[in-house]
Amino acid sequence: MYLLLVSQFVSKQNVKMACYMSRHLKSLSVRCHGGSSPSSFRFRSSPAAAIASTSSVSQPVFTAPPQPQAIGEAEGKGQEKERGKEGSSQWSRWLLFLPGAITFGLGTWQIFRRQDKIKLLEYRQKRLAMEPLKLNVFSPSSNQSDAFEFRRVSCKGGLDEKRSIFVGPRSRSISGVTEIGYYVITPLVPIPNNPESIQSPVLVNRGWVPRSWKENSTGVSRDGEQQLEITPSSAQNNKQISWWRFWSKKQNLKEQIPSVTPVEVVGVVRGSEKPSIFVPENDPLSGQWFYVDVPAIARACGLPENILYVEDINENVNLSSPYPVPKDVKALIRSSVMPQDHLNYIFTWYSLSTAVTFMAFKRLRSKRS
Repeated sequence: MYLLLVSQFVSKQNVKMACYMSRHLKSLSVRCHGGSSPSSFRFRSSPAAAIASTSSVSQPVFTAPPQPQAIGEAEGKGQEKERGKEGSSQWSRWLLFLPGAITFGLGTWQIFRRQDKIKLLEYRQKRLAMEPLKLNVFSPSSNQSDAFEFRRVSCKGGLDEKRSIFVGPRSRSISGVTEIGYYVITPLVPIPNNPESIQSPVLVNRGWVPRSWKENSTGVSRDGEQQLEITPSSAQNNKQISWWRFWSKKQNLKEQIPSVTPVEVVGVVRGSEKPSIFVPENDPLSGQWFYVDVPAIARACGLPENILYVEDINENVNLSSPYPVPKDVKALIRSSVMPQDHLNYIFTWYSLSTAVTFMAFKRLRSKRS
C-alpha cells in the first residue's frame, strides 16, 4: 500500500514537472522564432505526450566566441589598408600640384634668361660703338677672337676671289619677296709694299649674294680645270710649230702678274657658328658649306687655322655692283629671341601655373565635400 502511494506521488510530480518544462520551452521557442512556435513545442494535454515531446527536443548548439588573436589580426589588416589608402591619396594630392610647380619653374627660368639677354645686347652695343681697330698695326689671331668679338675693325688688302667659299643656302627678304642665296667668304690677302695693308690673311664674309653667283663660280672653276688639262698638250704643239718665237722679244713678266686692287673692309670680328641639330654637316670635298666653321674654311682655302674671321658691315654699297650685300649693323644687336619674347613667355608660364594650381585646389575641395 505504501509503495502504491509513493508511485502515485512520483507520477504526479513528473506530470507537473513535464507541464512546467513544456510551458517554458514554448515561451523560449516563441522568443527565438518571432512568435511562431514549432510543432515540436506545442502543449500536449497528455502528460506522457509532454514527456515524450521534451525528450525529442534537441540540445541547443553554442558556437565558440572568436579568439582575441584573430580579432587583432583582422583589425591590423584593416588599419594597414586604411593607411595605404591614405598614403596613395596624399601622393595623388601632390601630383595635382606638380604641373603648377613645373610651369612656375619655367616662368622663373625665363626671367633669368631675359636678364642675360638684356646684358648680352647691351654688351654688343657698347662694342660696336667703339672706334674701329686698324689691323695693319694690330693683328689678333683667332685665339683672341673671343676677346675681340663684336669689335669693329678696319682692314685693307686684296680679295682672292678664286678661293671664295659659299655658305648656305640663306634666305633674304626684299619688299616681302624671299630670295634664296649664299654668304660669300673670301680671303683678304696682304698687299706687298703697302704699309696700310694687313700683315696676315683674314677671312672676310662679304655678305649675301644670289644663287647665280655660286653657279657662275662653279662654272668658272670647271673651265679653269679644263684649261689646265689642255694647256700641256697645246703648249707642246705650239712649241714644235712656233719654235722661232724663242728668239723673239721676251714678254714682260710684270704684265703677267695680275694687279691686286686695294680694298678696305670695315667689319666686325666674329667666331664660328653653332649649328642646330637640324643643320647638316659641312662637306668640304664637294664644296657644300651649311654653316660657318672658321678652321675648316681656312683649311679649304689653304690658310692657317688660327686666321681671323670678319663680317663686312660697310654700308657704302656700290650701286653699279649691288652684290654682295653686307650685313646690317642692326642685325648684330638682334637675336632670334628678344627680351620682349622672354616677357611673353614669362606671362604665359605664370598664367598656366596659376590656372593649374587653382584647378588642383578646386579638385581637393570637391573630394573633401
